[in-house]
Amino acid sequence: MLASLAMSERVLPAVTPASSSRPPAAAATTPSTLRREILVHLRRNGPTSPDGLAAALAASRTGVLQQLHALESANLVQHVLERHGVGRPRHLYDVTADAQDLFPEDYDGLASGLLTAIASIGGDELIEQVFAARRRQIGDRVRREMDDILPPGATLTERVMLLAAIQDRAGYLADARPEEGGLRLVERNCAIHHVAQNQPAACAAELALFSEVLDADVVRESHIASGERCCSYKISARPD
Repeated sequence: MLASLAMSERVLPAVTPASSSRPPAAAATTPSTLRREILVHLRRNGPTSPDGLAAALAASRTGVLQQLHALESANLVQHVLERHGVGRPRHLYDVTADAQDLFPEDYDGLASGLLTAIASIGGDELIEQVFAARRRQIGDRVRREMDDILPPGATLTERVMLLAAIQDRAGYLADARPEEGGLRLVERNCAIHHVAQNQPAACAAELALFSEVLDADVVRESHIASGERCCSYKISARPD
C-alpha cells in the first residue's frame, strides 16, 4: 500500500511544537515531503479542508489535492462533506486508523517502564518469571511453525535455519550457517536492545529459548548488550 505512494521512508519527522508547525514553502516541493506534512498537520489539527491545508503548508491547492487523493487511495486519510448554509459543501480530510503506524511510537519506553514497575513489586525474581512466561509463549509459537513447515524428524540444521529465518523476520537481522562441529546462528541487531541492556533476564530467556526449541546445546559467544557487534550462538547436537 505505502510503496505505491513512495512512502518507503515510513517514519514521519518528529512532531514539532505547534509554534513551528507551518513549514517553509521549500518543504513542500516534493510529493513525499508534502504527504508527510499533510499527515502531520491532520494528526495535529484534525479535519481540514484542502484550502486550509494549502494555506497551512505553503503549498498549492492542486498539489495538496493530488496528495490527498493518493493518501485516500491508500486508506491513510478519509474525507467527509460539511454543509454550511448556501453554496457547495466543503470537503474535510482527516487521518484514518491505518495512518497510526506512520507516527512515532515509544514501545521501548513502555516496555522499560512496565519492567521497572514489575521489579518494584516483585524484584528480580518476578522479572525472571515474566521473561520465563514470555519464553514459553514464543517457544510454543516457534514449535508450531516448525511443525507446520518442517518434515517429521527434521535435522538440527533444518531447525536452526528455520529459527534464523523466524528471528530475521522479527527484526534481528539473523542468519545461520553450518560450521565445523555444529552450526552458528548470528543476530546482527537486537530488536529489544533497550530492554536487554537493563534486564539480563531478557538475554538469558533467549538463550534458554533457543536451546529448548532446537533441543540442542547452545552457547552464546558474543553479545550485543555487552557492547559487541552481534549476538553469536554456537549450536551443536546433544550427545545421545
